[in-house]
Amino acid sequence: MHIVVCIKQIIDPEVPFHLFRIDPVTKTQVRGSHPLVISSYDEVAVEVAIQVKEKFGGQVTVVTIGSSEALQALHQALAMGADNAVLLCDPVFEHADSFGKAFILAAALRKIGDFDLVLCGRQAGDIEMGLVGPFLAEELGIPCVTLVANVIAAEGGKIHLKRPIETGYEVIQASLPCLATITNDESNIPRYASVKRLRAAMRVPIPKWSAIDLGLEPAIISEARIQLEEIWVPKREIRCEFISGESPEEKARNLALRLRELKLI
Repeated sequence: MHIVVCIKQIIDPEVPFHLFRIDPVTKTQVRGSHPLVISSYDEVAVEVAIQVKEKFGGQVTVVTIGSSEALQALHQALAMGADNAVLLCDPVFEHADSFGKAFILAAALRKIGDFDLVLCGRQAGDIEMGLVGPFLAEELGIPCVTLVANVIAAEGGKIHLKRPIETGYEVIQASLPCLATITNDESNIPRYASVKRLRAAMRVPIPKWSAIDLGLEPAIISEARIQLEEIWVPKREIRCEFISGESPEEKARNLALRLRELKLI
C-alpha cells in the first residue's frame, strides 16, 4: 500500500501570545525567527500513515508546499518513519488559496504515480479552515472520509476507517484509492523522533518540484477563489473589580447583581 501524507509547516502554536503578529497586507502570520513545526493534525496524519504501513506493509510518502525551510518538516516526518518526501517549492505557490493548494497537490500526486491512500490533517493549526483535504479529493475524483481516527483494516481494494462520534466510534468502509482527513485520538499520538533518526533523515536528499515540473500554469494557481476578509489577534483586557458588603451574604448578593448587570448570568 502506498500512503501519501500532505503536511503543512506552521509557526509553533506554543509561541508566547505577545510575540504573535499578523501582516495586515497579506493577512498571514509573520514568521520572523519563530520556531516552525508540522501542523499538529498533520503530524497525527503522519503517525496514522506509519501505523498503516506497519500493519499492512507498503510505503509512506510525505508532501508539503513551502519554501526551502519546509525541508525541516519533511526531515522530521522521515525521522518518524516515512519512506519518501517531496517539497513543492515555487514562488507562485506562496499565495495560493485552499483551491490552489489542492490543485498543486493533485498535480504532485499524479506525478508521484500510483497511490492507495491520501491522508491530510483535519485542519491546519494556523488558519484552521479545513478545506484542502476535501478539495483535493474532489480534484482527484476519489472518495473522501473526514475526521478519521485510524485505519483498522485494508483488503480487497477496500479500507475500513474508525471515526469518533459522540457516543463512541463508527467504522466506515471506502474503496481505494481514497482520501481521509485525520483527527487526534488516543490511538494515534505521534511517536518521538530520536536525535539519531533525525540526523539520519537530514542526510536523505529530498526532491523539489516547481510549477514547471508539475506542468502547472502560474495564472491558474494564483487565481484566488477564497477571499480572506480579515484576520487579527484579539486584544485581551484584564480588569479587577472589588465587590463590597458588610457581610458574606451581602457580598454574595452584590456579586450576583453585578454579574447580572454585565449579563454574565
